[in-house]
Amino acid sequence: MAEFQQRGEDLESNVLECKSLLEEAQGRLKELEEGRNEGEEDEEREAELKKVQAVVRKLKKDEKSYEKMLEEHRREAKKQPWDVDTISKEGFSKSVVNIKPVTKEETEKEKVEKHKTFVEKYAKEIKHFGMLRRWEDSQQYLSDNPHLVCEETANCLVVICIDFEIDEKHALMEQVAHQAIVMQFILDLARTLEVDPRGCFRKFFSKIKTADKPYQDAFDRELKLVKERIRSCAEARMEDAMREMEEEEKQKRLGPGGLDPVEVYESLPKDLQKSFDEKNLQMLQEGLSKLDLEEGNYHLRRCIDSGLWVPDAVEGDNEDDEEED
Repeated sequence: MAEFQQRGEDLESNVLECKSLLEEAQGRLKELEEGRNEGEEDEEREAELKKVQAVVRKLKKDEKSYEKMLEEHRREAKKQPWDVDTISKEGFSKSVVNIKPVTKEETEKEKVEKHKTFVEKYAKEIKHFGMLRRWEDSQQYLSDNPHLVCEETANCLVVICIDFEIDEKHALMEQVAHQAIVMQFILDLARTLEVDPRGCFRKFFSKIKTADKPYQDAFDRELKLVKERIRSCAEARMEDAMREMEEEEKQKRLGPGGLDPVEVYESLPKDLQKSFDEKNLQMLQEGLSKLDLEEGNYHLRRCIDSGLWVPDAVEGDNEDDEEED
């Protein structure tokens, strides 16, 4: 009984989904036909028009087929006695009414490569969408570029936001963040309806234009959260960049023994630091003489390894004297 009831629910779901897709396709077909009537003819638009017309014809055929199967199921439900012998008989295969294609789950590497290829190809279009401010402009742009309605666009918009925040272009960051949430809401709506996001973005714009307070509050709340995450991510990236820069500078200034002269200088006693500040060799010798032999040798060796002290720089007769000292 549960299996038979589930088949009925599946059929009803398929009928509703088919109607929704048909409505979206007919809306797109109307837009293309109006563009043709206004003289906007080109090969790409004509190709899309033919493609959408074929989709509409197929969806109308599918809708009739599912409605017929649903009606047969309802008639069968009324006349069949509900016992084990009757409900165990297969009325039709469930695979017949499954209109969702079986897709192979992508690996992480495939997802990264797909994202990279998509962004490289449509970077300009994605950035243009991120700069749009009016609902009508955003809807029209997605109607003209339905391939942008996908997860890759949403991710790319967030990356653009982070770059703007790092460059201290805060107003631009907030604008693009708004569009990132628009795309995310469209994708969430598609997941809820279990349809292709390209077939439901008009439904989102119709809803947001006349949104009640709870829905608008939810949108504003998500926008606020994503801006906070973008600021945190930008700050973390800047800190990482500073650490990398400091590490590069440190590597450049390492002495012949692999020690950092800044770190070595900071570890020296005050009078030795002063001798280096004033570049006073006599003061350096006096400072070392005040230390016991082991400690003095330790600091002198570290100064040589870091490049603070270069024995070979002593010229003429003074060289032998300095090495002896």
